[in-house]
Amino acid sequence: QVQVVESGGGLVQPRGSLRLSCAVAGSDFSAFTMRWYRQAPGKQRELVAVATTGTMTSYLHSVEGRFTITRDNARNTVYLQMNSLKPEDTAVYYCNAYRAFGFPVEYWGQGTQITVSS
Repeated sequence: QVQVVESGGGLVQPRGSLRLSCAVAGSDFSAFTMRWYRQAPGKQRELVAVATTGTMTSYLHSVEGRFTITRDNARNTVYLQMNSLKPEDTAVYYCNAYRAFGFPVEYWGQGTQITVSS
């Protein structure tokens, strides 16, 4: 069974930083495209960052230059470094693992709350 677990959320002041971690257990982590999503109160879930099975990354425009997604295949973990945080970044952040190899599958973490407030 594949399990996706996020950690690292919490309360942070504007302009502060946090690093989220997402550990994937039960499968070959290196075969997954890893994504971070977020969902703010009353809003739809949006894609924040993507790390492919290679080295390519992509970001939501509003977080470009502030957020960095990295992956450590040896530790089966993807990270989201969040700098210069803004109140608008407040949301529940979700880790998503996706692969399409013969049969497409997708797994979601439970979410972790990020609150940016003074």
